[in-house]
Amino acid sequence: MLQNLKDNFIISTEKNKIDTATVYNFLSKESYWAKNIFLDLVLKSIEGSFCFGIYKNENSNCNFQVGFARVITDYTTFGYLADVFILDKYRGIGLSKWLMEEIMQHPQLQGFRSWMLGTRDAHSLYEKFGFKCLQNSERIMRLGLREGYPELTNR
Repeated sequence: MLQNLKDNFIISTEKNKIDTATVYNFLSKESYWAKNIFLDLVLKSIEGSFCFGIYKNENSNCNFQVGFARVITDYTTFGYLADVFILDKYRGIGLSKWLMEEIMQHPQLQGFRSWMLGTRDAHSLYEKFGFKCLQNSERIMRLGLREGYPELTNR
């Protein structure tokens, strides 16, 4: 379990702290990569991942979630970074960089042969941590079963 404090924010890997409503709302309504995702899929993805939450530390009894990331991993050879976000109101103050520092330095996530992630617009953030666009991409294969989640009006 990780719990680090910086300014008025805390990063924690405690799953019981995750505000699943905030994570679900962001992923299903604001993200480009998981728009319209179903709540049960978000809950299952959290359950099966190593998660990091960023919380605004208002006072000792009141923290609310402002960011999130999860790592899909075997804890030995490989990590896939997914669902990284900071709420709009809290962007531009270094939280995503701090979150990445904590993820990449976490003791349980060391010694991997490789990491992967997908991004449309945050290349400069991830490049600071050694990520590069794929070379020899012909070696990487993907089975894409769907390109998104269907929009439902009665959720």
